[in-house]
Amino acid sequence: MRYAAEEIAKILNGTIEGDPTAKVSSFSKIEEGKPGTLSFLANPKYTQYIYSSGASVILIPEGLIPEEPVKATLIRVKDPYIAFAQLLELYTNTRPHPTGITTTASIGRQVTLGTNLYIGEHTVIGNHTQIGDNTRIFPNSTLGENVTIGRNCLIYSGVHIYPHTLIGDSVTIHSGAVIGADGFGFAPQEAEEFKKIAQIGNVVIEDHVEIGANTTIDRATLGSTIIRKGVKLDNLIQVAHNVEIGENTVIASQTGISGSSKIGANCMIGGQVGIAGHLKIGNNVRIAAQAGIGNHVNDNETVMGSPAFSAGNYKKSYVLFRKFPELLQRLENLEKKQQHK
Repeated sequence: MRYAAEEIAKILNGTIEGDPTAKVSSFSKIEEGKPGTLSFLANPKYTQYIYSSGASVILIPEGLIPEEPVKATLIRVKDPYIAFAQLLELYTNTRPHPTGITTTASIGRQVTLGTNLYIGEHTVIGNHTQIGDNTRIFPNSTLGENVTIGRNCLIYSGVHIYPHTLIGDSVTIHSGAVIGADGFGFAPQEAEEFKKIAQIGNVVIEDHVEIGANTTIDRATLGSTIIRKGVKLDNLIQVAHNVEIGENTVIASQTGISGSSKIGANCMIGGQVGIAGHLKIGNNVRIAAQAGIGNHVNDNETVMGSPAFSAGNYKKSYVLFRKFPELLQRLENLEKKQQHK
């Protein structure tokens, strides 16, 4: 679809500078802008590109004053990044989507299906499962028995959802994710062997959650592993049994969360973070990438390092750490002088 700049400005409550009839039909990065595309400027480091970009329309911050003439039509908005995301969502929603149940899909007994569904080729749906309206399940996915999936969900190809999993509305699960596999529970025996502990709980995923590709969420030993409303999980994350992740927490790739740890709401956790088991992470916590969490973290703390501690203290310690070779050399020189006395 093609949109005029004046239509876009109306959608975003923005102010136009330039040709209000300029039309766009797709998007581009500002440094690679082409005619007929829309771009945005959110990072001041890219300001130079508004003068050279070939994009027809560019979203800019309200307070930006160009220092040179700009060829593109400008739309001033409060937050160009959020406005751009709003347009991307609109664009995605207007694209045609597949509907219907394909002939190679396998549907079990006493399955409850909502309206306007898409169930792709070679998808397997177990007995007594429920799927809400407007949900799309792409090819080669499997849903076990007694699974519940809400409305407006997106389940991409190759997702495996184990029995008794509960998924809310507007949840997106990307390819390769495994939801509800056994938790890692083994009891040591006298003969230096390990006996598997049956994992009879489930996974509960609340509304508006997004789960990245190849992320795994284990079911609980007893009770539920819980992903609260609005959580965003990147690709390649491991969530162990009986973990609970609070509302609107975001976690980057390759993070591992050990069993029974509880993470609060509105946390931001960087990539490759390791969280030990049975820990409590408070609300509004920030954890830097590659941190190793071995103790409880209080509300509103920012931590980094492995083992992790206060980010402020870590940075001070790191300054000293970098000087260790110099300090060691000075100490050796002092020892030599002392020996020659």
